[in-house]
Amino acid sequence: MLTSDLNQLVAWTAHMFGRTKKEIVICLKFQDDLWLVDVDRSQIEQVLLNIYVNAWQAMPAGGNLLIQTGNVILDLDEVKPYGGEPGKYVKVAITDTGIGMDAATLKRVFDPFFTTKEKERGTGLGLASAYGIIKNRDGIISVESEPGKGSTFNIYLPIGSRTPALKSESHAARVLEGTETILLVDDEQIIIDVAVQILKKMGYKVIVARDGKEAIGIYRQHQKQIALVILDLVMPGLSGGEVYDKLTAIDPDVKVLLSSGYTRDGKAGDILRRGCRGFIQKPFNINELSQKLRDILD
Repeated sequence: MLTSDLNQLVAWTAHMFGRTKKEIVICLKFQDDLWLVDVDRSQIEQVLLNIYVNAWQAMPAGGNLLIQTGNVILDLDEVKPYGGEPGKYVKVAITDTGIGMDAATLKRVFDPFFTTKEKERGTGLGLASAYGIIKNRDGIISVESEPGKGSTFNIYLPIGSRTPALKSESHAARVLEGTETILLVDDEQIIIDVAVQILKKMGYKVIVARDGKEAIGIYRQHQKQIALVILDLVMPGLSGGEVYDKLTAIDPDVKVLLSSGYTRDGKAGDILRRGCRGFIQKPFNINELSQKLRDILD
C-alpha cells in the first residue's frame, strides 16, 4: 500500500477508459493540493474502472462523465449512516448523464446477486467489489440517482500518513511487455475494448473470441500460435469452466489466465485447482495484468 495522489490515479484511469469509448465525453475537475491517501493503487483503479463501466452501461447512446476530486471534512452526523469515522477525507465524485436508477435499484446497487441481472440498468457486477474495496480502506461509497437524471457515485477515502510514492514506482515503470499471441475470451464489449488496447500497448498480438464456442474453435485452429488464453468465468452458453475443460482436452498444456468480476473464491477456485495457471479480477489493472502474463508465460 502506497500513499498516493488521487488526482494522478483518477487521471490515469480516465485516460485509459476514455480511449476505448469515444462516444463518452469525460470532464475532469481536480482540486489543487489534494490530500494524500494510503491505498492499494490497483484496487482503487479497479473501483474507478468499475464505476466508469457502470456509467457507460447507463449511457448506451453516449453522454458525459464528470469526475471531480476534493478535500472534505466529514462530521459525525455525515459518517454515522455509513459506519465511518469523522475526520478528513479525499472525495471523488463520478457523475454520468445516463438513464439513472429508481429508489428500489439504489437500495440494492452494491448487491452482487442483484447486479448480475440488472446490467441493462447500469448496475454492473463490479459495483459489489468496489463497495468492498472502499469499506476495507475505512472509506465510504454512496450513490445518488433519479430515473432520467443520471447518477453520481461519491467515494470518500481517509487521508494518509505515509511518504508519497516515488516516481520510479509509477505505472509505466512496472509494466512488463511481451510479443506473444493471446486469445482473449469475453462477452462484454467494454472489457474487450479495454483489454485489447492494454495488451497491444504491452506488445502482444490479440485474437478475440466473444463466447466459449468461438474460443474453442479458434484455439483448435491456431493453438500453435496462441501462447496464452485469458478466459472469462461467466459467459452465456458455455461457462468458463466448461471452456477450460474443452481447451485442456485439445491441449493439456494450455496456459489459461481466468478472469472474472467476482473474487477467486467459488467456481474460480475450482478451475484453479484443476490446473488453471492464474486468476485476475475485472476490470483489468495494467500492471497486475502484465505481471500475471509474464509469470505464466515465463
